[in-house]
Amino acid sequence: MISPQQLSDLYREACEVELQAFKPGNVSIYSDGHDMTVADFRISAEVSAGPLCNPDYGLGEKIFYAVKSTREAVGCNTNLGIILLCAPLIQAISTIHSSLTLREALSQVLATTTVEDADWVFKAILLASPGGLGNSDDQDVAEKPSVCLTEAMRLASAKDRIALQYVTDYSDIFDLAVLIHYNAMSKWGNQGWAAVSVYVDFLRQFPDSHIERKYSNQHSEMIASRMALLSEELSKTNNPECILPLLYSMDQELKSKGVNPGTTADITVATVLTVFLEDLLITCNKSLQ
Repeated sequence: MISPQQLSDLYREACEVELQAFKPGNVSIYSDGHDMTVADFRISAEVSAGPLCNPDYGLGEKIFYAVKSTREAVGCNTNLGIILLCAPLIQAISTIHSSLTLREALSQVLATTTVEDADWVFKAILLASPGGLGNSDDQDVAEKPSVCLTEAMRLASAKDRIALQYVTDYSDIFDLAVLIHYNAMSKWGNQGWAAVSVYVDFLRQFPDSHIERKYSNQHSEMIASRMALLSEELSKTNNPECILPLLYSMDQELKSKGVNPGTTADITVATVLTVFLEDLLITCNKSLQ
C-alpha cells in the first residue's frame, strides 16, 4: 500500500528537481524572475503537498485546497498548473489496482471526473488568478459549471496545454516527455539536467500556452529557435554544465521581454513526478512477488 507520506515526499521532490533545473525564462536556483523566488516555490510545494495527498479528498478538493494553501502561504500563483497536472496522477496512484499501469489508472480518473470536481477547480482557478485568464463563452470559471471537469478541460484544451492533458490521458507526458527524461538520465544520470532536457525539447516543439495567453504568437518563433539551439547543444555534450553560459544568456533574454514559459515548467514537474510514481509502482510490485 502506497502511503500519503510517500506520495507527499515524491511530489515535493519532483517540485525541487524542477527548481534545480536551469529553465531559461523560468524560476530556478540559477535565477529568480517574474516577481517570484525559489523560496516561494519551495514553500508552495511544502504547503500544497498535504492537500494533494489527502486520501479523504476527491480530485477537485485536492486541487482547491492545495491552491488555497499556496495562496495563503505566498500570496501569488506559483503552482496552479503544477497542482492541476499532479493531482490526477496522485489520485490515480492512490486508487490503483495491482493489474493497472499508472497511465491506465490515470485514464480511469480522468474518465470519471464530476461536475463537483469542476466546481472545486473553477473556485481554485479564480483563487489563483492566473495571468491572462480572460473570459469564456462556455463554462467560464466565474460561473457554476454544468459539465464534469474533463469536459470543462476539453472546452479549454485548444488554448491551454494543461487542459489538453486531461483529454488526451497525458499523452504529451507519457508519449514524449517521459522518454526525453529517461534518455537524458541514461546519458547524464542527473535529475536536474534530465528536467532541463524535458523543458527545452518540449518548448522547442510546442508553443507555451502561458506565453501565448499574454502575447499571442509574438514570441513563439523566437523561443522555438532558441530552444532548438539549446537542444542541439545538449545532444552533443557529455557535460551539460558546459552550456551554462548559453542558458544564462537565453534566460536573461527571455526575462527581459517578460516571457515566462510557465506551462512548460509545469509539464516538467508533472513529468518528473510521473517518472517517480512509475518507479514506485515497479518497486511495490516487486515487493509483492
